[in-house]
Amino acid sequence: MTASPSSPVAMLLKRADLIFTGGLFVTVLLLIMPIPAVMLDVFLALNIGLSLLVLLAIVYVKDPPEFSGFPTLLLALTLFRLALNISSTRQILVHGYAGQIIESFGHFVIQGNYIVGAVVFLILVVINFVVITKGAGRIAEVSARFTLDALPGKQMAIDAELNAGIIDEVTATARRVKVQKGADFYGAMDGASKFVRGDAVASIIITLVNIIGGFAIGVFQMGLSLGEALQKFTLLSIGDGLVSQIPALILSVGAGILVTRASDNSNLGTQLAGQLFRYPRALSIAAGMLILFGLMPGMPLLPFVILAGIAGYLAKILTAEEKATGHAFGAEPDRVVGKSATAKAGDKTALGAAPAASTPGGAEDVRKLIELDVFAIEIGYGLVSLADSKAGGELLGRVTGVRKALAREKGIVVPPVSVRDNLELEANDYRFLLRGKPVARGQLMPGRWLAMNVAGSKVRLKGVPTREPVFNLEATWIDESEKKTAEINGFTVVDPASVLITHLSETLKLNAHHLLGRQEVQSLVDHLKLTQPALIGELLPDLVTLGIIQRVLQNLLRENVAILNQPLILEGIADFAALSKNPDDLSELVRRRLGLYFVPEYETRPGVVRAVTLDPRFEQWLASKIHRSPTEVGLALDPGTARHLLEEITRRTGELTLAGQPALMVVSTEIRLPLKRFFESSAPRVTVLAFQELPAATEVENAGIIPPPAHLARSEVPLKAAA
Repeated sequence: MTASPSSPVAMLLKRADLIFTGGLFVTVLLLIMPIPAVMLDVFLALNIGLSLLVLLAIVYVKDPPEFSGFPTLLLALTLFRLALNISSTRQILVHGYAGQIIESFGHFVIQGNYIVGAVVFLILVVINFVVITKGAGRIAEVSARFTLDALPGKQMAIDAELNAGIIDEVTATARRVKVQKGADFYGAMDGASKFVRGDAVASIIITLVNIIGGFAIGVFQMGLSLGEALQKFTLLSIGDGLVSQIPALILSVGAGILVTRASDNSNLGTQLAGQLFRYPRALSIAAGMLILFGLMPGMPLLPFVILAGIAGYLAKILTAEEKATGHAFGAEPDRVVGKSATAKAGDKTALGAAPAASTPGGAEDVRKLIELDVFAIEIGYGLVSLADSKAGGELLGRVTGVRKALAREKGIVVPPVSVRDNLELEANDYRFLLRGKPVARGQLMPGRWLAMNVAGSKVRLKGVPTREPVFNLEATWIDESEKKTAEINGFTVVDPASVLITHLSETLKLNAHHLLGRQEVQSLVDHLKLTQPALIGELLPDLVTLGIIQRVLQNLLRENVAILNQPLILEGIADFAALSKNPDDLSELVRRRLGLYFVPEYETRPGVVRAVTLDPRFEQWLASKIHRSPTEVGLALDPGTARHLLEEITRRTGELTLAGQPALMVVSTEIRLPLKRFFESSAPRVTVLAFQELPAATEVENAGIIPPPAHLARSEVPLKAAA
């Protein structure tokens, strides 16, 4: 129930800031100004009432960070209580009287016996200081440490879900605020526990000062006897201490409950009852054990029998309820669509008619469990800082930059990349996953720089030797102090995040054809319909299917050919679809039209490509070994010829790479695709072009001719037969 906007309570709550400020001002005045005993009684009662209100509010809090104002409130109430201690001390020492509340605590609660009062007071202080405050402080300290340690990982997970499109910006912002509030709350609770501990120490000191000061004033100023002074001022001082310690103890208990609670969608009473009475068998066993205690010699039987009877009765009721409802007390019942929640296990119709016998949305939850990210980055806990924007990490932003760069360069929209930590990895390891399967991995050293020896320098750097993960170059992880030396000697120096991003970019390029699914192709076609309606209308669905278009685009991406010029690609498919529906054949025909656009990437100088070629007789012989199937094309070679071919290709293209030139081969169009597919897994970075793909003005500068293997060169018969 909420108060009416015009009610006095609502008007009062609207001015809560003024009330709180006024309360702090009054607290400061209590430290320096005397107040009458009647007013002191009012403030002491208010102190006890506020402490009880805070404790009850904590019981009904569902998530501890919801009560984020508790640390500040704890400080304010502690200061208020200490101000009351000073006011009561002033009353006790000046007038020998501090109001009815302190007088009642001194006579009624401890029955006028100051020795009993002292013992009770010390016990309360020990309970508050040693047990509750110390335990709550330790829990708050540990919670704060673990919450703050987990903060970067939680924020990274939120950013990764946002980057993957699982949640929107509003949800991500709400989750970030919740995570930050939790960290701030437990950090503040760690400090707030020190207030309670200091308050307990202050209470002991104030009580001792009151006893000693009151005894001296009673004897030397009021003319009381030693016994009368000790009796009077000790009772008042201990009563004052008890009045202070009880609210302090209540607040300490509240703080302990708050920091020990786990988040749950229920208040504390409901949560504990649901968990404590969920298992009737435990109550039955407890009843039996209580009876055994009562039967022990010298033990009073009646209390144990009464408690055993209550426990047994509760167990019987809960067991009957569990059988009737099918679920334990406090547990969420299973719901069956279209049936009662109390459907019996033998009701096959109910179970068969409702396979999603779970809470609403359960099917969606199960589907989420089997969904895989198209592409994901997993990092060890030592690399979490790279993805934490608050710690200066730029990984997430640079991943987005890679996706944009690939869209501009290759014409493919890379699906959102998920970034998450994985405790199973070594601290500084990372790996890339394509639909759940690791496709590449590497290791970084945060705080260091990777110096790559691209110039062949003979200088040895101080650091940890390694290999660059993309091009397998010789490299060293160096400190900041060694960076200048490395740059002077021709080393390329990059930070750890750049190493990962470069590796990511190359991995995405190598696997771009795996990222292009039917749905992505459909999106491309739908986009082209707006500008090329005639082309799309001619192509689909009469000439080819969406699957054929997908295969052609995948073949192009597989060999690092950009698909930016999509209208030209689709026009080529439309022109050649009458000749063949085989995606491999269509891809080769389309490449001829695209040669003008992608061949210049491999030029060593304008109009010239430097490439390895095959001996013409050997090339003709290889053409006779082409094996075609409805879905694939390749070469059927004997082991000796295959080994010779791969060794020669690797050696000669490696020489080009060392010279800083593209690893390039140029062969006839007939053998281009079978040859590329044959050694693709062994030499994925070697590019194979066909002479027919080269623009008319392009010149081929021969970087070496691969001869036939020795066993074929000795016998001219096979080569001539092939010719």
